[in-house]
Amino acid sequence: MFRQIDKFAKTNGEFLSLRPRYTQDVKELRACVDMAVDWEATHGLLMQAPKLSHVVNNADWLQTAVVPAPVSLAPSPIPRAEFEKVVALQPVLNLLFDSVARDHDFLVSTLESLGTADEFTSRIFSMYMKQYEMRMEKPAVVGIHRSDYLIHAPANEPDASPQAKQVEFNTIASSFASLSAIVGDFHRFMLERTGFQGLLKEGQVEMNQLPENESLTSIGDGIAVGFELYGTPSAVVAMIIQPDERNVYDQRWIEEGLWKRGDTEIAVAYYRAGYAPTDFPTEKEWEGRWLVEKSRAIPIPNLAYHLAGCKKIQQVLAQPGVVERFVSDEETARRVRECFVGLHPLDNSEEGQQAYEMALKFPANYVAKPQREGGGYNSYGEDIPKLLSGMSVEERRGYILMELIQAPGFDSILLRNGQLVPAEVVSELGIYGIWVSNSKGDIVVNRHGGHLLRTKASNVREGGVAAGFAVIDSPLLV
Repeated sequence: MFRQIDKFAKTNGEFLSLRPRYTQDVKELRACVDMAVDWEATHGLLMQAPKLSHVVNNADWLQTAVVPAPVSLAPSPIPRAEFEKVVALQPVLNLLFDSVARDHDFLVSTLESLGTADEFTSRIFSMYMKQYEMRMEKPAVVGIHRSDYLIHAPANEPDASPQAKQVEFNTIASSFASLSAIVGDFHRFMLERTGFQGLLKEGQVEMNQLPENESLTSIGDGIAVGFELYGTPSAVVAMIIQPDERNVYDQRWIEEGLWKRGDTEIAVAYYRAGYAPTDFPTEKEWEGRWLVEKSRAIPIPNLAYHLAGCKKIQQVLAQPGVVERFVSDEETARRVRECFVGLHPLDNSEEGQQAYEMALKFPANYVAKPQREGGGYNSYGEDIPKLLSGMSVEERRGYILMELIQAPGFDSILLRNGQLVPAEVVSELGIYGIWVSNSKGDIVVNRHGGHLLRTKASNVREGGVAAGFAVIDSPLLV
């Protein structure tokens, strides 16, 4: 029998004190490993094993081996009020970024300020301009987004409220929606079966602290609505992926959901790749992207949505009055701005020069970000002066400077490759957003689509699971 938790954190001090304490002694938890790994295997919480450079004799099976996905053994704490706030905010952000993507003048003026510093973004932008001149009408616009947050809760400000601060807004290849929902079920199973005995040293974990997660089905549902607006039942959905993709089962869950609908012909091109220069090694890949864009097929994302997800757009939206250009309601605009941290250009403008000097003088307070997705591109702390000092002013235009979010560490146990790893961790919360509008721009779907929690060691700067930096987790609402 589980109790109901009825007290939740309102201040940083309460948030830090209401978090459970997990042991760091893995010897007490060995019996949990087989139970956890077996549950993952029987419920599709899997990834493909890393490809080997060579295969030993009579072991070809290694090339198609699967491994349990890296997970936390128990859920990680997130303030309930902030979780509910960003879930409610997601439809507002969906609408905001749709408005940004439809504002041609805003996109052009903002992205032209990058100059030629970022060749990849420049080429996507050129393709967008070419398509814009064609006035190609699509049957629908579909957005599969994810807004990512860290919890800002400095221990030296115990009476302040913890705040979910936006790290970035993803408009392309927002992954792990399928496996994220399954991890929530995994944690419910472990709580019900073990009560986290041996793991839980202080505090408590109750079922009503584990929120339901609809991300397993929401992405497929959004794609299906776009497919129906295409209007050709014999068409199919194409999912564009990277070669040697390890996260294939997260994608297969979406595919399975679509096949159950009986769809059999290509109406929708759903990109789980295409966000980095390495996805376009030859002209053939660029030709493929253009073929989709100039056709009637519905790309997810379209070029305008792809560009709206650039870090430069995020930085400009944080400037005074820019959100209000797209959000007329004052209270709604305030809610959006509440999740922003300080964002600055690094160009040759007066603000850019000031940000450059701040980054050199106080690098520990900032993150330098290029116009890239996928993890591994950002620079932190003492790496920032080294990065910026080696750049020309023109090259700096391709970067923004973001204030560092002070997320508190938490002692947890991670399960990776069948091994228990004790670590102080931080967690990044992602809220999925599903948007569908028809050819006239009328809203058909605008909703949140569940959540993702990625957890990594606090001394690891980047947070991608597929890139090997983090594990999949689920939130414990406190």
